[in-house]
Amino acid sequence: MFYRPEDGHGLPRNPFNAIITPRPIGWISTRSGAGVNNLAPYSFFNGVAYAPPQVMFASTGTKDSVSNIRETGTFCVNVVEFAMRDAMNATSETLPPEVDEFAAAGLEPVECETIACARIGGAPAALECKLSQVVQIEGADNHVVFGEVIGIHLRDDCLKDGFFDVTSFQPLARLGYRDYSVVQDLFSLTRPDERS
Repeated sequence: MFYRPEDGHGLPRNPFNAIITPRPIGWISTRSGAGVNNLAPYSFFNGVAYAPPQVMFASTGTKDSVSNIRETGTFCVNVVEFAMRDAMNATSETLPPEVDEFAAAGLEPVECETIACARIGGAPAALECKLSQVVQIEGADNHVVFGEVIGIHLRDDCLKDGFFDVTSFQPLARLGYRDYSVVQDLFSLTRPDERS
């Protein structure tokens, strides 16, 4: 099968998200200038640089997350574990800007260390970020937010022998349609230029 996205795919559901899988989920917490906490999951999310560490997420439309980040210049990326899947899903609901999604989803907000924003209490990891830039993709109402990571929280029980062990909390990954997966099994590969 071949299709041009502009012509449509002719399938029951758009396969695009199912092709680009698995995707990590950036559970983005922000705070408005009025002090209201916001929390929303984004599956177009990833790390983009090591030094300084940078992350990005993309939003269709200017949602509360993007508006808050533009207003305050900060946000926090919370890592989603399997045990928090229902709470994460609850925060995908579109709610008015004056509603605190932490409270609506029954999650504990904990103040960040380096930015004026809340992170999710008990999350396996959280990345405190200052805004680098927001890029609006030409010809579309899509916005890509880039941020520099200036503070990192790691839950103590996720550290095993000095390594951050993802199998200890099973990170949630977004697939296509309404499908998700978890990371449970690992294997290692050595790059050719790392061999002795």
